[in-house]
Amino acid sequence: MQLISPQIAGYMECSSWIRKMFEEGLAMKKKFGEDAVCDFSIGNPDLPPPSSIKDALAELAEQADTPFFMGYMPNFGYPDVRQRLAEEVSKEQGVDVPADSLVITCGAAGALNSVFRAVLEPGDEVMVPSPYFVEYGFYCENHAAKLVTVPAKELTFELDLEAMDAAITDRTRVVLINSPNNPTGAIYTREQLDGLAAILTRHNEGRDRPILIVSDEPYRFLAFDGAEVPSILDVYTYSVVCSSFSKNLSMAGERVGYALVNPAIEGKEALVGGIILANRILGFVNAPALAQKLLAKALGSTVDVGIYDTRRKAMASVLDNAGFEYTMPGGAFYFFPKAPGGDDVKFCATLQEEKILAVPGSGFGCPGYFRLAFCIGEDVILRSKDGFVQAMKRYA
Repeated sequence: MQLISPQIAGYMECSSWIRKMFEEGLAMKKKFGEDAVCDFSIGNPDLPPPSSIKDALAELAEQADTPFFMGYMPNFGYPDVRQRLAEEVSKEQGVDVPADSLVITCGAAGALNSVFRAVLEPGDEVMVPSPYFVEYGFYCENHAAKLVTVPAKELTFELDLEAMDAAITDRTRVVLINSPNNPTGAIYTREQLDGLAAILTRHNEGRDRPILIVSDEPYRFLAFDGAEVPSILDVYTYSVVCSSFSKNLSMAGERVGYALVNPAIEGKEALVGGIILANRILGFVNAPALAQKLLAKALGSTVDVGIYDTRRKAMASVLDNAGFEYTMPGGAFYFFPKAPGGDDVKFCATLQEEKILAVPGSGFGCPGYFRLAFCIGEDVILRSKDGFVQAMKRYA
């Protein structure tokens, strides 16, 4: 008897390598002990939220007996939180963002799905540079669209603008970018974004529906060595930013984020209204009330980025010592080295024998590489040193 759809059954068969390795890690830690396993599998921030969250929780607890304290609010979120968020996002993006350009959502995933529901028709194409976060494909199929992947440049993972230009068809509706990038840590420069905008502007000529750039930005805050994360809003008019507070406030489980429609889009109100409606009819209804209230009090604060930078340097030292080939990540908290021997799945199995958990690049549409998440303690990173050396020796 078949209880689930063939599509979901297929998803379950090829479900995220990230989750597979995470679950493998739980089993290994139970068998060998927490301190014996070096788990780089999942981007789950281990840093506690900034003190502003603790203070906000205490303050909100005193208000918990207020009528409608966690009741319904407008589907776009609490108006005062929307206004406070607009002020903060304006500073981050370097663009004046009015509150009516924002929809508060259930994380960046909720924002992406709401935007896709608002703009995609069956058969539309969403282009993404690869490697990419694997669930983007599932999000597209939620709305009967097709994910089209275009490989980024090898090792540096810069946008291959020529290849992206060639891949655009009359069904291309969205170009989805993620910078700083998961899984590579690459940051797309202003020059790359200007080049992409010029290509899309040319392709938009004569179209009834312009191609949108949707920029997924949960790692915007996490850029190293003074790197700039350019705003897409002043590069390309037909743009939408989706983001969350999972990483910068260590609130991954609270599921709060936003969709930001470029204020310069003509007819912006219709697109914002479509996202608000989609947010409701997809079943999100609104972002969690408590998460929004916490957000309003914590905006402007962040976890200590310096800790992540120290870990990044420690991870680079471990990889250098073992002889891996990689590009130093400019942002986010991931490394994406080449897998020795070229078989990423096999090499990740070799790492497991050394009690090191990594995710094959195949899980991000990029075989031949593997991902390491360094949002874990520096002691774990340094403890992995000998294991990486031993794994690498098998491919010498």
